[in-house]
Amino acid sequence: MENTLKNIKDYTVDELAAWFVAQNEKPFRAKQVFNWLYQKKVESFSEMLNMSKALRHKMGQHFFISRLKRYQQIHAQDGTIKYVFELQDQQRIESVLMTHRDHYTVCVSSQVGCAMGCDFCMTAQMGLIRNLAPGEVIDQILEIWKDLPENEGIRNVVFMGMGEPFHNYQNIISTLKIMLADVGFNFSSRRITISTSGLVPQIVRFGQEEVKANLAISLNGVNDQIRSQLMPINKAYDLQKLITGCQTYPLESRKRITFEYILIKELTDAIEDAKQLIKLLHGLKFKINLIPYNESPGSKYKRPSPDQIQAFQRYLLNHGVTATLRISKGQDIQGACGQLIQSSL
Repeated sequence: MENTLKNIKDYTVDELAAWFVAQNEKPFRAKQVFNWLYQKKVESFSEMLNMSKALRHKMGQHFFISRLKRYQQIHAQDGTIKYVFELQDQQRIESVLMTHRDHYTVCVSSQVGCAMGCDFCMTAQMGLIRNLAPGEVIDQILEIWKDLPENEGIRNVVFMGMGEPFHNYQNIISTLKIMLADVGFNFSSRRITISTSGLVPQIVRFGQEEVKANLAISLNGVNDQIRSQLMPINKAYDLQKLITGCQTYPLESRKRITFEYILIKELTDAIEDAKQLIKLLHGLKFKINLIPYNESPGSKYKRPSPDQIQAFQRYLLNHGVTATLRISKGQDIQGACGQLIQSSL
């Protein structure tokens, strides 16, 4: 019968309130459900003790409470854990838990596979199999949370796993509403980052949404020739369109757009590229996150030398650009940026 039921974790608090009203129940019940699911993290309606048995029974006739199946957990030397989760249709996705000195970050997937075809990314080899529903994204967070020490939680969530979040736009907006609801997870929008390959219409649309999150854009090339080689999306939305879209993106006073830039040996790592990068982004409120290429078995691209990586970063810093160097965690378990892949069934 479960396939006729709806996953309650696919519903925002407003959508759930509307359902309760349609059942001649008070809309505040939705907030109670969110509290049980996302603060107390219960996994059955029978545990929701501030509701009548009749109401819990009614909910059980309409909804189920999902859980991801743990297929595999792989531990890296630096403490990173890569999770392989199995979905109800037996497709698999990957999520990554990164441990920092004083907090935890979870990298979640938004799709099974990806349609963007980026040449440097292992996930692209899968193609797009399907979008994830909001509950399937939320369950990645809930399942990983169980492994954290008591009284410790997830501070940051980055949509940088498998898939292009803005290619699954409406489901990701619903996911953000669930994550940000003060009666549920109550995440801070400053602690959530959406990374896109550069879907310009969705970037512009996202800027108009009530729901907010940090925006990160995978740039990876300073001219259309190199960027199109690495990222086919550039043929539809070239650098000029991307920059124009970013110019219209509304930012709060202290916020900036993060541009992610992969350093690939003898392709994107020259000092001349650094000069072009500054010129390209001039006039925007931005910062740059440099990502030395993470090699995978059979990679056709190579990682630059540590000296070249430092020289590139130093040039940007010396010219007044905020440029951080991402220390990619989980490389030894294929858990770093661009390394997530699952074989299709």
